[in-house]
Amino acid sequence: MTANAHLSTAGWLRTGAVKELLGRLDRDGEEARVVGGAVRNALLHLAVSEIDVATTAVPDEVIRRVEAAGWKAVPTGIEHGTVTVVIGGAPFEVTTLRQDVETYGRKARVVFGRDWIADAQRRDFTVNALSASVEGTVYDYVGGLPDIAARRVRFIGDPAKRIAEDYLRILRFFRFHAWYGHGAPDPAGLHACIAAREGLAGLSRERVRMELLKLMLAPHATPALAVMSEAGLLGAVLGGVPLLASYENTVKAEAAMGLPSDALRRLGALGVLVEEDALRLAERLRLANAEVDQLKALERWWRVSPALGDHASRALLYLLGPDSFVDRVLIAWSRSPAGAADHAWRDLASLPQRWSAPVFPLKAADLMNRGVAAGPELGATLRLAEEFWIEADFPLDRAALDALADRAVREASVRLRL
Repeated sequence: MTANAHLSTAGWLRTGAVKELLGRLDRDGEEARVVGGAVRNALLHLAVSEIDVATTAVPDEVIRRVEAAGWKAVPTGIEHGTVTVVIGGAPFEVTTLRQDVETYGRKARVVFGRDWIADAQRRDFTVNALSASVEGTVYDYVGGLPDIAARRVRFIGDPAKRIAEDYLRILRFFRFHAWYGHGAPDPAGLHACIAAREGLAGLSRERVRMELLKLMLAPHATPALAVMSEAGLLGAVLGGVPLLASYENTVKAEAAMGLPSDALRRLGALGVLVEEDALRLAERLRLANAEVDQLKALERWWRVSPALGDHASRALLYLLGPDSFVDRVLIAWSRSPAGAADHAWRDLASLPQRWSAPVFPLKAADLMNRGVAAGPELGATLRLAEEFWIEADFPLDRAALDALADRAVREASVRLRL
């Protein structure tokens, strides 16, 4: 199949840095085009964030032309023909056309070439194999344009062969379907994913994490996750039973509150019922410490409800901080009988917008002036004073604070003697 579409409204393609980059590479016997996701998204009238370029020029020639233009060339994947070009602070991945000679898992031995058809055929899905010239002419060699029109995610060639080249493509199949597909997943692709599911066990945890978190944010993630669950794939990834209703209700609660989508919050809704679940996900996905803390903060979600009352809600907000408070409220909301329009839950989730927790005003010096010695006793007394301050609903006047400090010193002294 040859060129049969045109990006007539993609101004980013014919102006600015993209035009300048293609202008440098698409001349003097070499050809360059924008490839992959940027072309796909432009045809779907979606935002284009990352722009990748393919070229017939070999990496050394790409670097020579880029540096002659005064731009920075970084050999980020030079063994595979990829050079990252930085223009005005914006990065563009430029990759020389290539063809896999041998494929074994994630790795492949490649040779550089000039065949656009062979380069397209080595990619994963038809919708990702489109390329466009600087004039906006779209080239399709694998049937990507009809799949774009049908909102269908389909492997290029034999799905089983594509998956055997990289088992991460099982997760990518569902992730791309959740972002760009409509209706049921492609039957041939789904069958191949199920047949090859044991290959997921050999993937690095970091790569699985990346795909799963991207899937969490997809607009049609719930039906895709449901199919994965029914096929026995999702439980294998999570290592536990997926909570699909909680995930979907969390998405609805985010929308009802006007909150940005949060991949970790949604992962918690899907896979965290008790703290042990958070620890298991941290291990299986090699989550960062901050990500683990975010999931662990969902612990005791079942104690959260609008019935807490104003004081208890403020105390919880103070102890957790605004972000963790909202996460825990939304997860509790998602597992309650209430719908996304429930006013009581919405009031609770919006508490951080109406009330900012004050800073605990008592200091170590306040207690040392009352005879408390530095060391463990001082720390224990300060923590006790903070408990009393929270219990008293965060007073800030001096008289109340002095009374709290006196009480903390007395009670700490009694406890130490016991």
